[in-house]
Amino acid sequence: MSTTPIPKNRSSSPTVFEQQRAELVREIAVGMEQVLQNINRLNRNLESIISVGNEFGSVEALWSQFENFMGRPGEEHEAGEGGRQKAGAGAGAGGHHQDEEQSQLHEEGR
Repeated sequence: MSTTPIPKNRSSSPTVFEQQRAELVREIAVGMEQVLQNINRLNRNLESIISVGNEFGSVEALWSQFENFMGRPGEEHEAGEGGRQKAGAGAGAGGHHQDEEQSQLHEEGR
């Protein structure tokens, strides 16, 4: 920082402006130290959260394998039931008055 030369007629005591400036600089330094401490605390908390999340990686992989294993036969089973439901809806409505949608379902069921 550059300093301005002090006139020779001034005394060596600081002016009111210099006192206020020094006080504000001290307050800013204290505030910045608190910000730094809070950022460090936040960083430690985030690191602990990430480490807890990483501990579930193996559990997630196991459930993913289980889901993939159970999902394969379930897709074939659901497709088979869907076809039976359409056929059942068409056959059940055969004895009653049918609107246009029900008659289409009945024709698809044949």
